[in-house]
Amino acid sequence: MRHSISLQQAREQVRQWKKEGKKIVFTNGCFDLLHPGHIDYLDRTAKLGDILIIGLNDDDSIHRLKGDSRPINPLQDRAIMLAALRAVDLVVPFAEDTPLNLITTLMPDILIKGGDYQPDDIVGAKEVRQSGGEVIVMPFINGHSSTELIRHIQAIKEH
Repeated sequence: MRHSISLQQAREQVRQWKKEGKKIVFTNGCFDLLHPGHIDYLDRTAKLGDILIIGLNDDDSIHRLKGDSRPINPLQDRAIMLAALRAVDLVVPFAEDTPLNLITTLMPDILIKGGDYQPDDIVGAKEVRQSGGEVIVMPFINGHSSTELIRHIQAIKEH
């Protein structure tokens, strides 16, 4: 079973979905330690369109963004877990520090980022809006984060 596809394969799939009149929703992230906050975020995100695509940071980009101890789970494992979720239609890994190339290639109808971003600060927001799309900030539910989960595991290990 294939859990993620290349950018070129994703571009062809998105073209087909758009021909079928499907509304494409895109979000991205590391999704290093999948937790209930991620599930809630992806479920709410998926409900805003017909197809949910996740741009998934590869291991090297996470290492650059989050530091030496990350990722906890390798790309293939993270892709398997995300692809298994009912809300997720497609997982596309990317190696760059930002998903700009992925976003401009796939040009979703809705670009969503979670947390406390300002819409204008989201990578790809300008390009998606210029193509007639929408940009949304989806608030996270409190009490769930990969960083906090890692800290909790480390505290248990130290005791």
